[in-house]
Amino acid sequence: MIDIRRVRTERQAVKSALARRGIDAGVVDELAELDERSRLLTTKRDEVRASVKSLSRQVGQANKSGDAAATEDLRARSRELGDEERAIDAEAEVVGARLRDLLLVTPNLPADDCPDGADEHDNVVMRIEGYDPESYASHQRVPHWEIGEALGILDLERGARMSGSMFVVFRGFGAALARGLCQLALDRNVDAYEEIRPPTLVRTDTMISTGHLPKFADEGYHIERDDLWAIPTAEVPLTSLARGEILDGERLPMKVMAYTPCFRREAGAAGRDTRGLLRVHEFDKVELLAFASPDQAAEVHADILARAEGILRALGLAYRVVDLCTGDLGSSAARTFDLEVYAPGCDMWLEASSVSWFSDYQARRANIRYRSVGANSRPGTDFVHTLNGSGLAVPRVWAALVETCRQPDGSIAVPDVLRPYLRGADRITG
Repeated sequence: MIDIRRVRTERQAVKSALARRGIDAGVVDELAELDERSRLLTTKRDEVRASVKSLSRQVGQANKSGDAAATEDLRARSRELGDEERAIDAEAEVVGARLRDLLLVTPNLPADDCPDGADEHDNVVMRIEGYDPESYASHQRVPHWEIGEALGILDLERGARMSGSMFVVFRGFGAALARGLCQLALDRNVDAYEEIRPPTLVRTDTMISTGHLPKFADEGYHIERDDLWAIPTAEVPLTSLARGEILDGERLPMKVMAYTPCFRREAGAAGRDTRGLLRVHEFDKVELLAFASPDQAAEVHADILARAEGILRALGLAYRVVDLCTGDLGSSAARTFDLEVYAPGCDMWLEASSVSWFSDYQARRANIRYRSVGANSRPGTDFVHTLNGSGLAVPRVWAALVETCRQPDGSIAVPDVLRPYLRGADRITG
């Protein structure tokens, strides 16, 4: 969540920042009013509470001296103040809850260098790598769902029969390819990122910590009986590895990664780019995540982006780097670069990785702090900055690879870096 102190001291600056995301200034005014009311009620409650304690002492003294009338008067006054304290406390709880609820749905402030814009149409393509539209032959202009069916490596019909639309079954080398992509991503990043295997089901407060709740409740799979959520991304449990902790500044940046299945309802996506693997409810992904100091954040952000790009280059896939505008940023993000891989059979750019810097927004929700060290260290603790990015998300990379690497005879040439994970196979022939 955003820092409420900035709302107090820099209200206009916060309004201007959120206006870049299309958020009405009234939200900031309401936050400021609720914050002021909350602090006033807290102060008043504490004053009344102190008066009640003082009266309790006076009651004891009057009772000890045998002054029955004074004792009863003091007790009556104490009861009145006790009732007043409880009323103020109840109001303070209501105001505090409203303030917290509003903070939880107020998005992060965008970075100063984040491009302005209303939606995805205003995103900025920074560069394009390895793409030549004239280089793709007709055998590569076949969509992956047709290729997968012909080779028997993608079974959409049985996936829908088992679980419903937008669930898929990978078969044979299709399954090996999906698994191999994840293992490749883990192996390429083990030099700097500790591998974690977190739970796939998490509690509500774990989802709140990253900003996935309450804003995106309709996108999640909720197991009501146990109040557990199927994770939409490993970002969720990885962030909570440090929830409620104070990290040692000497250990920052702290880098972790995880392979997990991910689950998303894709609410509202029906009929929109839902063929094949373009949008699915369950998919595999490797996530890279880091806890950093503010001074380290830019370098870590660039490192995660470079690592995600390196995998796409190693696979021989064309891709582009997109700087998301303020209107297309995720709610928790301050700056995001998307990597979109080109799928020649679909003739589409498909998001394969989203690399985001969240400033201290998630850390405030999760209460993750660090104690600074060195010559410029400060007393006390500060909130860390969190950053993450997909080491790669399988479905769309799988789709782009199958289409790009299709040969004139209908087989798929396996990129060199993937062959060790496909039992040495250099072709997928069905």
